[in-house]
Amino acid sequence: MAKWQERAELLFKEEGLNRLRNSNVLVVGLGGVGSFAAEFLARAGVGNMTIVDGDTVDITNINRQLPALHSTVGQPKVKIVGDRLMDINPELNLTRVEEFLSPERAKEIVTEDFDYVLDCIDSVTPKLNLIVAAKRKKVKVISNMGAGGKLLSNKIVVRDISKTDVCPLAKNIRKRLKKEGISSGVKAVYSLEHPDETSLKTTDGTNFKKSFYGTNSWMPALFGLHAAETVVKHLIGK
Repeated sequence: MAKWQERAELLFKEEGLNRLRNSNVLVVGLGGVGSFAAEFLARAGVGNMTIVDGDTVDITNINRQLPALHSTVGQPKVKIVGDRLMDINPELNLTRVEEFLSPERAKEIVTEDFDYVLDCIDSVTPKLNLIVAAKRKKVKVISNMGAGGKLLSNKIVVRDISKTDVCPLAKNIRKRLKKEGISSGVKAVYSLEHPDETSLKTTDGTNFKKSFYGTNSWMPALFGLHAAETVVKHLIGK
């Protein structure tokens, strides 16, 4: 056991740490949710991780994303997050993929070698493609729904996608998954809080997001926390 894992071993036991060390996890999307989820996994002791994101840090990310600092604006999120993960655990077997996920690449990147896939993507179509790819390959997947427009940390829950309600994004994903023949078997992190419609901003369509909700500093991180908790508990058999 590495000295930095002393406290984790007391809770996870040696067997749990070994399971984490031998596990292989895919995290797609390194924004407010994915960056924190990846860090929680690394600190827990996950030994093999692939991180995927084609974006660079924007100054508007600073209020909620782990890699976002004034000094990192313009730099690839994969680089910033990846360097940080390696500084947490120098023995981490880390693969960095600096690209946005196309439908074809989702099928290629998701393989049976992964124990779990974390969907931390903002956009609907890539999110759907990743979930479908994981289900087709029979790899466990947890998908994060909308964290925008929310304030209440105690409203976040993890349920099967078939059991989600309230969240507009979850409803959209649920309907589109049904068209793909997938009605259950996908864990979803979402909030029971209705989004604040007054915080919605619409754009002229030139932005890759046509509309988005206001977001605070803690809600995306808490979504990432719930996703990481779910994955770690599965990996150690609890």
